[in-house]
Amino acid sequence: MSFCVKNNISWVGKIDWELRKFHGDEYSTHRGSSYNSYLIQEEKVALIDTVWNPYADEFVENLAQKIDLKNIDYVIANHAESDHSGALPELMRHIPEVPVYCTKNGVKSLQGLYHQDWNFHVVKTGDKLSLGSKELIFVEAPMLHWPDSMFCYLTGDEVLFSNDAFGQHYATEFMFNDLVDQAELFQECIKYYANILTPFSPMVTKKIQEVLGFNLPLDMICTSHGIIWRDNPGQIVEKYLQWANSYQENQITLLYDTMWESTRVMAEQIAAGIRESDNQVTVKLYNLAKTDKNDVITEIFRSKAVLFGSPTINNGILVSVAGVLEEVQGLKFKKKKAGAFGSYGWSGESVKILSGKLAQSGLDVVDEGLRLLWAPDQESMQRCREYGKAFAEKL
Repeated sequence: MSFCVKNNISWVGKIDWELRKFHGDEYSTHRGSSYNSYLIQEEKVALIDTVWNPYADEFVENLAQKIDLKNIDYVIANHAESDHSGALPELMRHIPEVPVYCTKNGVKSLQGLYHQDWNFHVVKTGDKLSLGSKELIFVEAPMLHWPDSMFCYLTGDEVLFSNDAFGQHYATEFMFNDLVDQAELFQECIKYYANILTPFSPMVTKKIQEVLGFNLPLDMICTSHGIIWRDNPGQIVEKYLQWANSYQENQITLLYDTMWESTRVMAEQIAAGIRESDNQVTVKLYNLAKTDKNDVITEIFRSKAVLFGSPTINNGILVSVAGVLEEVQGLKFKKKKAGAFGSYGWSGESVKILSGKLAQSGLDVVDEGLRLLWAPDQESMQRCREYGKAFAEKL
């Protein structure tokens, strides 16, 4: 499958309708994904990125139907991660002398992954590659989201090939942003940012401002996953600037696991207290043992405050809660308030452990938390509601 993106630019990638887990088991892809590769056929021919290696043979076969592989003059590797470069070894087996343009770190990554010494050409920000009447301009984008990442911009057509930036895991036969369900699209966009790009937010802001400073006209953004932005492509750039700026909505999220329902009852009663204090705030509850962790991370990203709950087990906390807290610590969320709660039978360390982990993650823990002995009775449930009220008031 291929289709015209604009003028002499063709999409030659792969839509993965079946994908449900990405990065091993680290990222859920409820709506599948795509691996976007682009062929530019001007006086010179450039191929931008490839696809994931399970589809390498299919990719090369389809590409050979589109163009004689020997007519490809340049291969551009915007990012070395396997979902973008996986078909490169099979492609280069057919055209071993064709130059591969990438960053210095791109060479290291590609050599480390494939142990091949292809005809590498290292590029830096501002370097240009002539395709005839048009040029590719390269822009290094380290840590968006690997050290080797870069963008390239095609003059004349005013198209930015942004690799992972501005993308989303979204399989669709309608490959342009104005043709798909907008709610689905932006849900996948914010999920992608929250789970992958959040720790690099300062660099996101800096890089976007740098690129905007070039004053290049922008007609399209061609990402490496999901749709192509052709209708008002600047809208996703504006969203990234918002999301990179310690993003939060008027939302408080309660995340917990429970053994015999006591901690669940606490969560529901605390939520009721929050609503009594502030009926304008959105309150959401998630049992972490029953909820997709990437969806949960997205809700944390949206929230101005989070509350984590767990009973005490073996002087510690439940595994599902610990796992999400590990993710939270790595993502480095900014300017979010936090609290902890939990039930116990005889030792009761969970609340202290939760509060400590939240503080280590850079969240602002507003109090000592709430712990209850055994199952909540009417008096204890009232304590939970009062705690919820007090927590909301501290925000």
